[in-house]
Amino acid sequence: MAVTLAALRKRLRDVGDPDDAVFLQRFFKTGPGQYGEGDSFLGIRVPMTRSLSREFASLSIADTEKLLHDKWHEARLLALVLLANRYERADQAEREKIFRVYLANTDRVNNWDLVDLSAPNIVGAHVENRPRALLDKLAKSKSLWERRIAIVSTHWLIRRDQFDDTLRISTALLGDTHDLIHKAVGWMLREVGKRDERVLKQYLDEHAHHMPRTALRYSIERMSPAMRKHYMSLGQ
Repeated sequence: MAVTLAALRKRLRDVGDPDDAVFLQRFFKTGPGQYGEGDSFLGIRVPMTRSLSREFASLSIADTEKLLHDKWHEARLLALVLLANRYERADQAEREKIFRVYLANTDRVNNWDLVDLSAPNIVGAHVENRPRALLDKLAKSKSLWERRIAIVSTHWLIRRDQFDDTLRISTALLGDTHDLIHKAVGWMLREVGKRDERVLKQYLDEHAHHMPRTALRYSIERMSPAMRKHYMSLGQ
């Protein structure tokens, strides 16, 4: 099959499952007033999305950006997987282009799975050897998803034992009101702890008393029962 946007969209329609679509619309909170309000699903699971990303790996960046504007959630997810995979194997010029496309379309990276499968491998990777001010700017955004991009992008840096950005962005987001940010902050802090528990403990000793309960609970999941009890007793 030719690697075209039309062919890709046909494949997406062909592999969708109506029953899975109903489940996914509930799972990703698409009801009125929920964070995914109005999103539409074809009913495609992540393993199939990854398979399609290999099948259509040579889709142009321009067509991938068009796919990112599709109404179907899974189409946007596939577009982001394609961009992240392409970023990994691209030269510097193409990486710059992919990065710009991503930042220009953060309004299409509009659910937690879309953020989590793309932000580290594009934004995190791109800022590794550059100034990190972009992360702070995103953390101050009015957009829930840009704030989540800011913290989840640091996962790339955590895996390279660079923790300062995670700790700084986490602190900036401690006053955030959204549960999806609390979860993301706790998750990234937990990832720091997996690499260096001493760093996590130092952070919690200073901040646990004013952390949202969800963020605190996520951050200590891998600690001993005694340590979890200790830090939960310090929380809000």
